Amino acid sequence: MHKKILIITGLILFVIKGFAQKYPQGYFRHPLNIPLALVANFGEIRANHWHMGLDIRTQQKVNLPVYAAADGYIARIGIEPGGFGQAIYIAHPNGYTTLYAHMNAFYPALASYVKEQQYARETWKINLTFPPDQFPVSKGDFIGLSGSTGGSQGPHVHFEIRDTKTEKVLNPLLFNFPIADVVPPSVFRVAMYDRNRSTYYQAPQFLNIQKIRGTTVRVGSDKISFAVGATDRFSGSSNPNGIYSAKILLDGQPVSSFVLDDIGYDETRYINAQIDYPYTARGGGSLQHITPLPGATEVAYNLYDGDGIIYLRDDAPHAITIEVQDAKNNTTRISFSIQYDASMRREQPIFDGERFLPQNTNIFEREDFQAVTTEKTIYDTVNVSYNVVNNNAANAVSASHTFLSAAIPSHDSITVRIKPSLVIPDEWMDKIVIKNISGSKTFVQKAVWQKGMLMAKFRQAGSYQAFIDNMPPNVNSVAANLSKASRIVFTPTDNFNAIKSFRVELDGQWLRFTNDKGRSWIYTFDEKFPRGEHELKVIVEDEAGNVAEKVWNVKR
Repeated sequence: MHKKILIITGLILFVIKGFAQKYPQGYFRHPLNIPLALVANFGEIRANHWHMGLDIRTQQKVNLPVYAAADGYIARIGIEPGGFGQAIYIAHPNGYTTLYAHMNAFYPALASYVKEQQYARETWKINLTFPPDQFPVSKGDFIGLSGSTGGSQGPHVHFEIRDTKTEKVLNPLLFNFPIADVVPPSVFRVAMYDRNRSTYYQAPQFLNIQKIRGTTVRVGSDKISFAVGATDRFSGSSNPNGIYSAKILLDGQPVSSFVLDDIGYDETRYINAQIDYPYTARGGGSLQHITPLPGATEVAYNLYDGDGIIYLRDDAPHAITIEVQDAKNNTTRISFSIQYDASMRREQPIFDGERFLPQNTNIFEREDFQAVTTEKTIYDTVNVSYNVVNNNAANAVSASHTFLSAAIPSHDSITVRIKPSLVIPDEWMDKIVIKNISGSKTFVQKAVWQKGMLMAKFRQAGSYQAFIDNMPPNVNSVAANLSKASRIVFTPTDNFNAIKSFRVELDGQWLRFTNDKGRSWIYTFDEKFPRGEHELKVIVEDEAGNVAEKVWNVKR
């Protein structure tokens, strides 16, 4: 009996210790040889996504050497005009993968192989995977140079740690990197919501943090939730970062929380449900819901009892505690009481129109317009708004249909169908695009014919209108004599700003132009462009399928 007790006790201690050390501590090194300083952490709020790693400062410089964080092998590289730009993925024997993004260059052997593959496949944008024995690395090996390629706004290294099997991105701060942090998060806003109705059609009720501490707040709703505006800072740094978690407790018992410790790229758009999206879209700051919206309960949230909403079933005071933490468990607590007061209850305006509901396929139909969602498109109940205007824009073949507000987020796509308002000549039937204007942004998709209507899919609400696009793109000219030039730059333009493909040929052979950040295409002279006379051809295609082709006889 005594041995059994010891074995069980040891097992309990092992489980507790294992839980406390869920991730290996000190296994990964800092990927640069300068002091570790961050400009952004995991879980920060970004447009349509959480920030999924650490942005490591490079002293406002590019081309600093970057090193492998641990033993392993280069399992993948990616090159794209936006996003990560040039990125390296290293798989490690402990089941994790590290990512190094926005790089200016790969180390020579890797760079040479990638260039060879780009020419073989005739594409600069490329994604390659490798077997374990092709590009092995040891901890501290040089793998390339830092930069600011892709979606970067300035020099830094974006660094991630992923679970290799699930591809979930893990919070690197849980791996014990050498970053001093004894500073608790700063909570500068607490907002309250009436959860008897959609969060999209109410202004957040802000509570004065200094005045509510230790007091009782009377409320006119028996179903409420809270959101916080908060940031975190590391010791010795003034840079505001994202928080790690927030929890709401009712009478000492946890009701709901979110924890930003692991997120998949297939989940990261749920950030639009975790924040008060309409409030942000209309110019407000960032508020993070501690209780999930009904269409987004599965990502980041923990529900301890029911749906995470606070139900006030009597008129007695109830203790509320909001806890906000960083990844080092530094905690800020705000405590007060709430009391339901039926006399404060406000009758809400009755909306008798159509509604779109979360977790439902929703369909809106008019004679000339249709909008259809999937079960994952809507986070909270939406009151449908719709307006049609015949604005006679140039080359328009339909009215402009405004469906919902740009301040209403969509997770999955909205399938839009528009009936043309005039007869379209046969030669232009395959040259039609639908333009979506959502707030200050414009999106263009080629239309597909479906039973006499034009169809396209978008991931944002706003206005939609169909246009004939029969105008090919344009591209700048190049000098005939390139003897003194070090590079060639082309900047193609299009009437709808929708370039689909770009290709350059030198004497009939594909020539590799790079396309960082998506506007200009750049070629720096190398062995692929020898001295002498050549034919240079550029072929540009837009979203509607219009093609522009230019040819020059050049000398180098």
